[in-house]
Amino acid sequence: MKWIGCIPAPEGTRRINSITALPGGYLGATNFDTSGGELWEWHPTTGWVEVPGSQMRGPNGLVSSDDGRWYYVGGWSDRALVRVSRGQTPVRVGLGPVFEITGKGALARIEVERGDLGPAIGQRDRHMHRSCRFAGAALFIRKGNSVWGLVGHGGGLSFGGRIAGLLIVFPPRPRLGGLICSLIGGVRPVQTITSLDMLRNSVASLREHGNTLALVPTMGALHEGHLTLVREGRARADHVCVSIFVNPTQFGPNEDLDAYPRQLEADSALLSAEGVDLLWAPSVEEMYPPGFATSINVAGVSENFCGGDRPGHFDGVATVVCKLFNQVRPDVACFGEKDWQQLAVIRRMARDLDLSFPPVDRIEGITTVREADGLAMSSRNRYLSPEHRAAAATLPRAMQEAIARIEAGQEIPATLAALEDELLGAGFSAVDYAELADAASLQRWDELGEGAGRLLVAARIGGTRLIDNMAVGQRSG
Repeated sequence: MKWIGCIPAPEGTRRINSITALPGGYLGATNFDTSGGELWEWHPTTGWVEVPGSQMRGPNGLVSSDDGRWYYVGGWSDRALVRVSRGQTPVRVGLGPVFEITGKGALARIEVERGDLGPAIGQRDRHMHRSCRFAGAALFIRKGNSVWGLVGHGGGLSFGGRIAGLLIVFPPRPRLGGLICSLIGGVRPVQTITSLDMLRNSVASLREHGNTLALVPTMGALHEGHLTLVREGRARADHVCVSIFVNPTQFGPNEDLDAYPRQLEADSALLSAEGVDLLWAPSVEEMYPPGFATSINVAGVSENFCGGDRPGHFDGVATVVCKLFNQVRPDVACFGEKDWQQLAVIRRMARDLDLSFPPVDRIEGITTVREADGLAMSSRNRYLSPEHRAAAATLPRAMQEAIARIEAGQEIPATLAALEDELLGAGFSAVDYAELADAASLQRWDELGEGAGRLLVAARIGGTRLIDNMAVGQRSG
């Protein structure tokens, strides 16, 4: 069951018969009461607008079609088949009951019965309620978030004006082929959730029938690196959840929390295009409610490098990621290797706290995605001026040269000092660190050790702090 979101019902509406969707983000709904019924259309920019001339006696059976029109059948005394082009007056095109038009391509429907939230998916003319009546297509959410549905011959359900909103539901996204529903140019918008209660309901729905779930935690301002993580998550699980949360507890007092780019609408469009099932976008108040007083400190791996330069940073990272794991309970989580120390902190936390959603061996590190000139993709790259952006390409190039010298047997301290000089000479204002370390423990090396090594660098240019890391192998020869 796919919860798209809660949309307030048209003002004064007490009963909704049917809902459907058209490309461009439009929804249609028919309402019905004793005085007649209307067809309404909804769009995020306009809200609900009544379609002119749509008054009928109990309109029901609203469906959309490939030609971008809605069709519905009037109920009871007026059973005319009606065609409606968006924004235009309805045109009667024939007679016939609901099944005569739903058989021509109605979208799959979901029935949600009172007291039974299990979905039943099927064509409206082929899926019958056990009482041999058509299941209604409208769903309501009342105060207190209790969910109610319709059963009956396309009839309405009244709450005496107590309707809190209209809850739009679609079947789960198919993994391979065949669109069930489209709202925007063939792409179904990702389900965006901001409430923890709704998140848990949605996750439970995605997990039905033993389906697995991947989590991709982000702070938004998505780029190709993030989308690569999404694709890797899709390859490892049946469904993908992406979180977007700019976490204030991992920013220091003089860092860029306020300036950090926030573009939820653009990010949502990118995730929709990638087929992401769920976007978890909580507010700060939802993530850290009043009275929140817990922090996780991961000793050892968090203390050097970014941990030394940004006191408290990894406490904030560990705390929010632990909360995300507990909220989403993913089978697998995908993180980019660009933030190597962060990945090490998260794995250490999961191991030490015996986390099982996900288990530590399903916390996946995904290879850093780079620009054509080698610079690691980062949301902060957009801060760079054209001049600084060109100079920033020196960072990956100088790191590769340093690694080649280290693997050839040159002195590590001298090689790292030369790396810093090259960056400063290229226009970087400061080098916070340039160190060789054990890839797992992040203990500094002055010479190559027995296991895998990692070269880690953080440097500043034009007020922007860039980080990068690369693998270092054994000495050649």
